[in-house]
Amino acid sequence: MTDLVVIFRTHSDIEAQIVRGLLETHGVMSVISSDVPHSIFPLSVDGLSAVRISVHPGEADEALRIIEAHRTKLKNGQVVRLRDEFEGLQQAIGYRFRDRGLLEHAMTHTSRANEDVSGGVVDNESMEFLGDAVLGFIVADMLFHDFPQFDEGQKSKTKASVVSTATLAKQAERLALGDHLLLGRGEEKTGGRRKQALLADTYEALIAAIYLDGGVEHARAFIVREFGPMLDEVQRDGVGGQDYKSALQELLQSRDLPLPDYRLVGSVGPDHRKQFEIEVSVRGESLATATGASKKEAEQEAARAALEKLRS
Repeated sequence: MTDLVVIFRTHSDIEAQIVRGLLETHGVMSVISSDVPHSIFPLSVDGLSAVRISVHPGEADEALRIIEAHRTKLKNGQVVRLRDEFEGLQQAIGYRFRDRGLLEHAMTHTSRANEDVSGGVVDNESMEFLGDAVLGFIVADMLFHDFPQFDEGQKSKTKASVVSTATLAKQAERLALGDHLLLGRGEEKTGGRRKQALLADTYEALIAAIYLDGGVEHARAFIVREFGPMLDEVQRDGVGGQDYKSALQELLQSRDLPLPDYRLVGSVGPDHRKQFEIEVSVRGESLATATGASKKEAEQEAARAALEKLRS
């Protein structure tokens, strides 16, 4: 059997899959290999985790030509990655990764991993778990130091609002996180880039990626930038300012309209991560729909969206 020739090396499973697909579209068959088994978090220690792409010796020159044609050369002669789709995201979040494999991992939805037959793509669910813990700790720390006048109940209510699915999804939308998601074909077709629960989970995974890449201080700096203005608003208006249902009711009454109706549209996800979708309407006319980890949270977010619509 003829020995294969290694023509490409990378520390990113995802980039390796991209290069392999590129070669196959040009009729060049390739094999992906690595010295170490895949782990939950991408490794890059002394090159031990390098992923290699190999081809038949007779196709090596053609494969190199194809890859080179899709690289981008800078004015100083440096060659950047074959595909750096996360450059805009790094600028938006104000943080540049040393290990961009962590960022790719954070952006990889389970649907993408499930559709990868090689088994080399790992989804971001473990990073969501870690990011949720990091976010909760830092927000609690901010509330402890910056809101000494709040009692435990006020702090808990504020924290719940700040780390809610609706708020995280809104933050993700502001960063255009959906544009950078790595989705499977099925999730792509069903509008996964706009789903609130998916965006919120990916936002948490992003926080975990920053924490793993730069440590807790970089994660804290990101969270302070993201949620500082929101907490400043609470500091100014008080925790009661977050009761969107009461605000919606008052607005409707001021316009001689009846009270709003909240209806459970449906729920998705396993019991321990269930998301509820609520529709709010007046006189049978739908004003807004929203999702949340609880019916109460979803109702508050639906009321917030309805307020924005009525005030616009």
